Amino acid sequence: MPANAQLERIFREMAAVLELTGASGFRVNAYARAARVMSDLTVDVALLADRKSLLAIDGIGDGTAKKIIQYLDTGAVQEHQELLEEIPHGLLEVLKIPGLGPRSVRILWKQGGVTDVASLTRSLETGELEKLPRMGAKTISNIRDSIAFVASSKGRARLGEALPLAERIVEFLEAVDGATRIQYAGSLRRGCETIGDIDILASTTRPGVLHRAFQGMPGVIKVLVAGETRSSVRLEPGIQVDLRVVEPASFGAALLYFTGSREHNVALRERAIRMKLHLNEYGLTGDEPVAAATEAEVYAALGLPYIPPELREVRGELDLTETPPLIELGDIRAELHAHTIASDGGQTIEELARCAIARGYHTIAVTDHSPSSGQANGLSPDRLLEHIDAIKAADAKIPEITILAGAEVDILADGHLDYDDDHLARLDVVIASPHSALRQDADAATTRLLAALRHPLVHVLGHPTGRLINSRQGLQPDLARLIEAAVEHGTALEINANSRRLDLRDTHVRAAVEAGALIAVNTDVHRAENFDELRYGIMTARRGWLRPEQCVNTWSSRKLLEWLRNR
Repeated sequence: MPANAQLERIFREMAAVLELTGASGFRVNAYARAARVMSDLTVDVALLADRKSLLAIDGIGDGTAKKIIQYLDTGAVQEHQELLEEIPHGLLEVLKIPGLGPRSVRILWKQGGVTDVASLTRSLETGELEKLPRMGAKTISNIRDSIAFVASSKGRARLGEALPLAERIVEFLEAVDGATRIQYAGSLRRGCETIGDIDILASTTRPGVLHRAFQGMPGVIKVLVAGETRSSVRLEPGIQVDLRVVEPASFGAALLYFTGSREHNVALRERAIRMKLHLNEYGLTGDEPVAAATEAEVYAALGLPYIPPELREVRGELDLTETPPLIELGDIRAELHAHTIASDGGQTIEELARCAIARGYHTIAVTDHSPSSGQANGLSPDRLLEHIDAIKAADAKIPEITILAGAEVDILADGHLDYDDDHLARLDVVIASPHSALRQDADAATTRLLAALRHPLVHVLGHPTGRLINSRQGLQPDLARLIEAAVEHGTALEINANSRRLDLRDTHVRAAVEAGALIAVNTDVHRAENFDELRYGIMTARRGWLRPEQCVNTWSSRKLLEWLRNR
């Protein structure tokens, strides 16, 4: 949706310029919030091109609505263009350098003549930065390292890269003498699909020992900060990790604060103010301390139920009157998207089934690729029939689990499926997925995927956009139309739990959940270890407010098989 993406960029740039020039926090936050709304919106904003419809969207005020309409009418926002004239355009790139906030960039610009990354690099080389306030030798060294890091880094780390790393760090620090509690926080704890850096929160009876251990961890390539309460290091993969040590009595408040999101924290602080209270990372206070030890305690004192970290994005969670029963890892009882050595998997049918049994599943669907996926050794129609026989034989041999004969069938560029209906009808499960022509325009992509959703023999629309996080944008269909068709035809939409995909993404899941669409959370198994990626799909599902009853993988064997047959 080009208009949505363009408006997201415009509002983010407006927020950045206002922050850089010292405007009020209210104006900065208003445009940052508008950018977030544009990012989350699953319908084309052009379809909402009237003031009343726009004002109905949470986070869009009257001024923002007028700017959206102005962009849709003219292709530009006048105030955005005026704001960009107030700064050298290259400063927007300088602001992206880790460790350089608006205050520092303002000094670099106003007093050091820095206008872009190139001029900043020249100032580093000539020593001019050393003459500026707040630019000591350590700061300059960090800026130099950060520039090199940005140049060589792939950008934000995927959830599947950051979470295992954070868990290893937590395990390492828990073994340090004096450590009493260690917890990762930040966007990682909220289950965001990409992570800028890793935040670790700790309480300990020996802070110095913990900080020294953290700074000397295996894989640390540079110590960025070595303070009494905070340490910051850069690890070999290029990820920055921050450790903050807090008092046990305020651990809950600190965990709440450092988990975020920023917008959620702002909303909580505003709520506290209305209650004549004050909230920060040390606790909720009035004339005396009110709550700090646990997050639940802080929420309760604010008159709120406990809000799971995945929901803390100011997307309606502050209107909750009770904690919603979101889907959990243990709710999953079936895997409906798995590959074997018949195509590009690494296990036999029986090995795949044994892995599923070990996880307590009652059903596993074998869904190898169709012939158009030549790079994946897709099965010809004749090979498919032989494969179905092999699956049925394995199902009869292993009574502890139901093994379904399925296929992941390519949705061709024109919307046709890669097997004819006679072959599809022989299958227990059909996952229809796009694998090619992933740069189609939005209209063509929408028409293509709608054809698959409406096909009476398709059970699940697999990884609907085909995106790969940080490397491929994939299709950009009209998700609202796809969701509507999924509801009408009873077809499930997949959250592909592979951390390179997470497709559907969280905002798409939320829209599907609200519309009443069925969701499948699958790991797209190719190797035994892929089963472990289910947790990333569950995090994404929870960010989309998915409850277990709306996910087909949580159903009883009887209910699941009835749904598959009725499709």
